[in-house]
Amino acid sequence: MAIERVRAYFAERGIADRIQEFDSSSATVELAAAALGCEGCRIAKTLSFHVEDKVVLVVAAGDARIDNPKYKAQFGTKAKMLAFEEAEELIGHAVGGVCPFAVNDGVVVYLDESLKRFETVFPACGSSNSAIELTIAELEDLSGSVAWIDVCKL
Repeated sequence: MAIERVRAYFAERGIADRIQEFDSSSATVELAAAALGCEGCRIAKTLSFHVEDKVVLVVAAGDARIDNPKYKAQFGTKAKMLAFEEAEELIGHAVGGVCPFAVNDGVVVYLDESLKRFETVFPACGSSNSAIELTIAELEDLSGSVAWIDVCKL
């Protein structure tokens, strides 16, 4: 189970006890915000794309949307999201629990500038009923992101 991969990853870093699991689904921004009792914009959603032969994750604020011209300028191609059935195999996490932690080798993670408005955000932890509160610095460190990018609009 993907949450166990994330739990082990966080255990190595001494923060596994910060993972929150819910009785209800947190698979969408709206559901996660309701489960956490926070604004949807503070949910750090992870969007998954095909870029040439790579899988790319873009972690963005819950209220942000991909801006196609910015995306094309950044990656040199039109945004093509992974199909629902591809996510678990290619990333290591199923849709609803996709996160930038403990992902498969070769998956490239980027953080979108839309997150920088917040002191802390809530990404998923590999399941459709989990989250963790992280500072932006912690998210940057723990996600293994290669860069901050600006590919979204609010």
